[in-house]
Amino acid sequence: MIALSMIDNFPSSPGVYLMKSADGTILYIGKARSLKKRVRQYVLGSGDARIHIRFMVQLVESVEFIVTDTEKEALILENTLIKRHHPKYNINLRDDKTYFSLRMDMRERFPRLSLVRKVPSDGARYFGPYSSATSAKEVLKQLYKVFPLRHYPLATCMARKRPCLYYQIKQCSAPCCGLISEADYAALAEGAALFLEGKNNEIARIYRAKMNLAAEQMRYEDAARYRDLLKAIEVTVERQKVVSHGGDSDVFGLHRAGEELQIALLHIRGGALTGSRSFRFAWEMENDEGLASFLNEYYDLDNPIPPSVLLPLPIPEPGALEELLTEKAGKKVSITVPQRGAKLEMVMLAQKNAQTAAEERLAKESSAENLLKDLAERLHLPAPPRRIECYDISNIQGQMAVGSRVVFIDGKADRSLYRRYRIREVLQSDDFAMMREVLSRRFKPESEEDKPDLIVVDGGLGQLGVLNAVLDDLGVEGVEAAGLAKSRTFRDMESPEISKSDERVFRPGRKNPITLRQNSAPLLLLARIRDEAHRFAVTYHKSIRSKELTASELEGIPGIGPKRKRLLLIRFGSLKGIKDASREQLASTPGMSEAAAQAVWEHLHEETQRS
Repeated sequence: MIALSMIDNFPSSPGVYLMKSADGTILYIGKARSLKKRVRQYVLGSGDARIHIRFMVQLVESVEFIVTDTEKEALILENTLIKRHHPKYNINLRDDKTYFSLRMDMRERFPRLSLVRKVPSDGARYFGPYSSATSAKEVLKQLYKVFPLRHYPLATCMARKRPCLYYQIKQCSAPCCGLISEADYAALAEGAALFLEGKNNEIARIYRAKMNLAAEQMRYEDAARYRDLLKAIEVTVERQKVVSHGGDSDVFGLHRAGEELQIALLHIRGGALTGSRSFRFAWEMENDEGLASFLNEYYDLDNPIPPSVLLPLPIPEPGALEELLTEKAGKKVSITVPQRGAKLEMVMLAQKNAQTAAEERLAKESSAENLLKDLAERLHLPAPPRRIECYDISNIQGQMAVGSRVVFIDGKADRSLYRRYRIREVLQSDDFAMMREVLSRRFKPESEEDKPDLIVVDGGLGQLGVLNAVLDDLGVEGVEAAGLAKSRTFRDMESPEISKSDERVFRPGRKNPITLRQNSAPLLLLARIRDEAHRFAVTYHKSIRSKELTASELEGIPGIGPKRKRLLLIRFGSLKGIKDASREQLASTPGMSEAAAQAVWEHLHEETQRS
């Protein structure tokens, strides 16, 4: 327990404090404008009256502090120390989701929109962010219908002899064939940029002026094109209108459910809602401190920073975070708690999204728990299988054999735990031996991975027997096993119709399979896990096969070693792409010389040259 006498020696300056248990483990790291005042609040219980906070303070035996010159330095140091020590009571945001943006460099000849993950300071214009590539591509798809910009790299476009299909469906203006002037194309590109920035009134003003000018000069086709553009923009804006207060903002909502905090984030760009995200984490301190800690970690992950951040409640020392975000973004960033108007309405919408996400998660968890209980009952398992693993093998007559493992936690795929295995010890076509090798590597004695509650293999009694034998050989205990055999198709000699048998589940110690009701939730879960393992194995096998075939095709070419092979594949994507490339394109690949490019081209076109 922290003693008051200990706090008397604390300074009243900004800094970071580290709360430690009796064995020296760091329990919590925090920042403060006044170290003495903040830590005293914990000891006296003022402000932090929650039971779980008092429980955490009882575990604290000592508090260390690091003084900083400013609150901003304390903010940076706090984030650094949290990432280094991962304290139990701090937020540890592991956000591996990448945002996507649309990029357009107006300095290019005939500017083009492209999808990118990072937003460097390179002078180009960036639009977004979009929470997924799918949503960004949907925006592009709709945009091309209004602004027919080129779709392909400039070199590819200019190499064409005639317009591509996109021109035929009026989604490209064919600058490659001179069917639009550079000035008119630049106006299209600027219109697309303004549209993505939400400046629709500005677009209308520019295009209306161009339409009137073209009409005055009796360029009626150009005037009609601008008229159609104006109509298309009006229709698109009306259809997509989810308008806020205007401008670019990140709007946060918060919902507390016990010791878990649910945070919703709405992206407002150009006054329109462009996307949303939801985050959940354990948090046992006050809500305002949790939100402040989350914001510090979230924007430290190089996520896009808008000029306005709207919050549902005040956070401690917002000025320091404002200063830090302004420095990161290279422009003024404000953090506000709206009290009225459209901004407050957006915060209330974010609050509603946070609450809905929390309620939906609880409903899903309840549903998943009931499903796993049902599965345990049907398969006679001792407990609901919270962690299920499934293994599969893929090969062609024993060649380039691979294995896969997929993991489902609480009925949901956890792709971070997926694993792929190259089969090294088995050289002939023997799926049983290959499965034994994979399982032996998974359960090697030095492995520190959590054991699964249930392992599913694709197959019947034979595959299940291999699994049981390996588990026995390695002394693995407490792991249940099951084999899921695919349904069989057959036709009765007296009937022209083809019938399909039920999928069967085999368990150790039972000769006959367990029959689950077809399309029942437990069977569908097992089938989904098995199919996912099969998909993962086949995808890996195709990748290995493609690389080996490509590598063998490029073997023996003078001057082409592993590094140049890799560079060629990175640029052209496949062996076909390399074959289709010209000598000039091969030579322009980084790391390639003209002599090496000539050697590659001649080697890949030997048959054509001979014929």
